[in-house]
Amino acid sequence: MTEQVFANARLVLADEIVTGHLTVRDGRIHAIGTGTAPQCAVDLEGDFLLPGLVELHTDHVEGHLAPRPKVRWNPLAAVLAHDAQIASSGITTVFDSLRVWPDKKAVGMDGDAPVLIRALKEARAAGVLRADHLIHLRCEVPTDTVVEDAAAILDTTDVHLISLMDHTPGQRQFASVDQFRSYYMKKSGITAEEMDVIVATRLDFHARFARENRAGLVALAHAHGCVVASHDDGTPEHVAEAIGDGVAVAEFPTTEEAAKLSHDAGIRVLMGAPNLVRGGSHTGNVSAEALARAGLLDILSSDYVPSSLLWSAFDLNRRVPSIDLPRAVRMVTKTPAEVAGLTDRGEIAQGRRADLVRVTLAGDMPVVRSVHRAGQRVA
Repeated sequence: MTEQVFANARLVLADEIVTGHLTVRDGRIHAIGTGTAPQCAVDLEGDFLLPGLVELHTDHVEGHLAPRPKVRWNPLAAVLAHDAQIASSGITTVFDSLRVWPDKKAVGMDGDAPVLIRALKEARAAGVLRADHLIHLRCEVPTDTVVEDAAAILDTTDVHLISLMDHTPGQRQFASVDQFRSYYMKKSGITAEEMDVIVATRLDFHARFARENRAGLVALAHAHGCVVASHDDGTPEHVAEAIGDGVAVAEFPTTEEAAKLSHDAGIRVLMGAPNLVRGGSHTGNVSAEALARAGLLDILSSDYVPSSLLWSAFDLNRRVPSIDLPRAVRMVTKTPAEVAGLTDRGEIAQGRRADLVRVTLAGDMPVVRSVHRAGQRVA
């Protein structure tokens, strides 16, 4: 039996903050106390102690694999760099969101899911991962072989979450073709001539494949027991389709109307932490803060900046006074764990896995001082 005791901590529980101590035994939370702590306890000096953060949607690892347009890094090195940054940000469970976007005309946009999955498996087998990594496939619905490609991955890999994406120019995230062109040309180094081909292909593929592929992906997800998410819903029609498909998570709805309809239907609404801390969407869609003020925000995701997840919980508490810190922390711990079916983590409570983050404040900025996963220090 191994035991650790953390004392003089502000313990962020599911519904309150208490000053006390916490005992970890064999990787699990054994007891929570408010009296005198054992003499062998580690003094946390009044710092916050949070559950390990749970990240459902981050494509951050892809940035390490492709650090510049048309540049590919060593996949294992990319995974390890991503993992180190994830863990040091207080994230102990991460769903690596890997693109299944078969569009070879769009260099840098098609994704490298099989490559990254192999690297993640190699790192896990070597015992060198700090965080617990799970697979989230982001499937671009209107592409010719997306169902076939997703099925091939599902045959060999344990996938926990599948999101249904549609980045066709002129809808959802990109309400206009010009918006789509500008965003991806800047992001991927694509020329105007190359983009002309991509736009024409995307419009053609949407007309030919979107309806059938969505049904195929939903069937695959349900057959393999995957949680289903719908990406960038913006209209009542999008939400109605999501409800019919058994969607559990509405990722980044683009309008307050879609967020409300999803929330009212019991679909968890997920928004980007960068959207919150920046004060708005980088593509001009609805802000996370607006949804929080309307009572429509359930989950925050670091998306493309791992450190934003912890920051967003503390920032949300300051921006929206009606949301206290325990409620904000639930959005980055307990709620995402629950929607993903991970009932062993996400909360400081007896019997839960000892995924813990020690946090101090530098002014208003939360700073990670240490991270434990299943009782073992990883950062």
